[in-house]
Amino acid sequence: MIRKAVIPAAGWGTRFLPATKAQPKETLPLFDRPMIHYIVEEAVASGIRQIIIVTALGKRAIEDYFDRSYELEQLLHAKGDEKRLAEVRRISQLADIVYVRQREQLGLGHAILMAKEIVGNEPFAVFLPDDIIEAKTPAIQQLLHVYERYQCSVLAVEQVADSEVSRYGIMEGRYKEERTFKVERLVEKPKLQEAPSNLAVIGRYILTPEVFCMLEKVQPGAIGEVQLTDGLDALLRHQSIYAYEYEGVRHDGGTPLGLLRASVAVALSRPEVGGEFRQWLHGLLSGAPQ
Repeated sequence: MIRKAVIPAAGWGTRFLPATKAQPKETLPLFDRPMIHYIVEEAVASGIRQIIIVTALGKRAIEDYFDRSYELEQLLHAKGDEKRLAEVRRISQLADIVYVRQREQLGLGHAILMAKEIVGNEPFAVFLPDDIIEAKTPAIQQLLHVYERYQCSVLAVEQVADSEVSRYGIMEGRYKEERTFKVERLVEKPKLQEAPSNLAVIGRYILTPEVFCMLEKVQPGAIGEVQLTDGLDALLRHQSIYAYEYEGVRHDGGTPLGLLRASVAVALSRPEVGGEFRQWLHGLLSGAPQ
């Protein structure tokens, strides 16, 4: 049983400047709620109740979002807005969330290391908040099913276009069963001609605690960062790792265009606004007066 999840949320969010000068990227809205809200909900829907969020200086808004706001609750109660009152109370009760600081931004692997003492000696999930995945079965739950079968680390993968290969960690593996591969090698952001496949590792992982030992030994790269891919590649020498080509649609919230596309997709799926928004979009694209 996986009880804990780590969400690295300590990055600068430079692609979203100037907005992220005053607001954490993870709290930018995807339609009507912050990106990180969807990640926490996915964890909770998969039975994970303890969330460890790795933050940094200037990220207090994340803590405030998941905390109670008594003044706001009193205001909504006084107005008789019981629906919104219930929603803001629900947010503060979603999960048991704890925070740990990454004082220096030394890479994703280093950020995960910050959670070592809280995770302890047990397997855990990792969510990258840039990756918003719409799926009938939550993506992390799909990985949990694979973990239950093989009792080792599991990575989410998806096929990417040739033009995208150099942006991801790429997996070389051996097909085991439907959508499942035994990982043989991981390469961080290879050139297309050097990539072993087009199966890219994306932001969902189930990791065994031995990964912490590997990350502590990884040598920082050219820009001084400890890469998770390097730690996983080292772990492969000691333990099996599996990969699962998850079912669902991923939205890349790590770029302004990706977040905009994700917001449009989510808005169209909402029954309270989807029809009207679709009609507006149709008119916009056809050049009709708005």
